[in-house]
Amino acid sequence: MRLERLNYNKLKVFLTYDDLKERGLTKEDLWTDTFKVKQLFREMIEQASQELNFEPTNSLSVEVFSLQAQGMVVFVTKQYEEETSYGELDEDEFEDFIEMQVMLDESEDMFFEFDSFEDVIQLTKRMSNFYDTDSVLYSFEKRFYVLLDYQMLSPAEVGNMIAVLAEYGNPSTITKHRVNEYGKMLVEKRALEYINSVFS
Repeated sequence: MRLERLNYNKLKVFLTYDDLKERGLTKEDLWTDTFKVKQLFREMIEQASQELNFEPTNSLSVEVFSLQAQGMVVFVTKQYEEETSYGELDEDEFEDFIEMQVMLDESEDMFFEFDSFEDVIQLTKRMSNFYDTDSVLYSFEKRFYVLLDYQMLSPAEVGNMIAVLAEYGNPSTITKHRVNEYGKMLVEKRALEYINSVFS
């Protein structure tokens, strides 16, 4: 289990499937076995507290992004609410302390959503290492969506890509099929490179 602090409020955790196996978990357990999942998140938070001085004093938003072969990337974000110490919570209260969103897409691409086009522009400035990656840009219901194919990337490259994406957007809660059908395709090929070339 590898932890990285992205900013004051956000933490990234990379879990291999071996990490899950060592804890008696499978990816399916993330939505079926709440006791083991709560144990896993307690372990994450305690490790983050010790290693990165990441002290959650309010509720947490947890996004779990499943990669087909490499494992899982987990984003933990502090929410701005009345402060509470997670160490004082019992098991039932801890379940309410986290808001978990599981993104289990087994395709060989990733799909992120962005609140504004400016977020997309700023993203492309940080993604020069991935300009060769197939990418498509969509708009749908006043939001912007980037679809990226990661199958040719190494696990380390995938982790780096997701870390940058997570700074400007979030894994989409809407499927790429819905956006493709009802949204508007703005850039069909090499969207990251094209947007940066136009707006740099």
